[in-house]
Amino acid sequence: MEKNKNKYSLIIPTYNERLNIALIVYLVFKHLRDVEFEIIVVDDGSPDGTQDVVKQLQQVYGEDRILLRARPRKLGLGTAYSHGLKHASGEFVIIMDADLSHHPKYLPSFIKKQMETGASIVTGTRYVKGGGVHGWTLMRKLTSRGANVLAQTLLWPGVSDLTGSFRLYRRSVLEDVISSCVSKGYVFQMEMIVRASRKGYHIEEVPITFVDRVYGISKLGGSEIVEYLKGLVYLLLTT
Repeated sequence: MEKNKNKYSLIIPTYNERLNIALIVYLVFKHLRDVEFEIIVVDDGSPDGTQDVVKQLQQVYGEDRILLRARPRKLGLGTAYSHGLKHASGEFVIIMDADLSHHPKYLPSFIKKQMETGASIVTGTRYVKGGGVHGWTLMRKLTSRGANVLAQTLLWPGVSDLTGSFRLYRRSVLEDVISSCVSKGYVFQMEMIVRASRKGYHIEEVPITFVDRVYGISKLGGSEIVEYLKGLVYLLLTT
């Protein structure tokens, strides 16, 4: 990779990720050796000691590299990114999950793709050659694929994976897009990429394999599916 003078702010929202956060931080440092970056952990009042682990990581890696920006309780994914963005100092912002479903080994390919294309957004996709999912039941794969096909058909977003949450944004673009989004939770990712596409931002994709969470309990349930369908209708009417 050519010499990269950009700084990257990684925003990682957490809730009860004590068993995962140290490993993901270690892997980020392992795979971003020649890149200037900071990790901003936005923890929503986890009762499991996630914040204590992050404070220990700050002692190892430095408080300038690991920023803990906690909130008192669960306040939603969209506001977590907004909160992290306030504290970000990088020209580019990467958002990723804390549960190891987004492997940091893909970070160099996100950065390389952005540098090669000048894209405003690089998004990870499970639905192109080289991408996929690991550890899902057939029913969950079918549900995810069906939801994506439905959204593609109705919204024509110009990207193959709407609900993925592993993305790199030019900071100014993220600030613009996030300010025009109103959705919460699971639908938020979809609204972000649809709004960005409608605004004409240059979006590129890189294939990733999504791995079901290693430790802890998945936070996706029936209520999220209902929210997704409601969000789809909302975006259909407003974009």
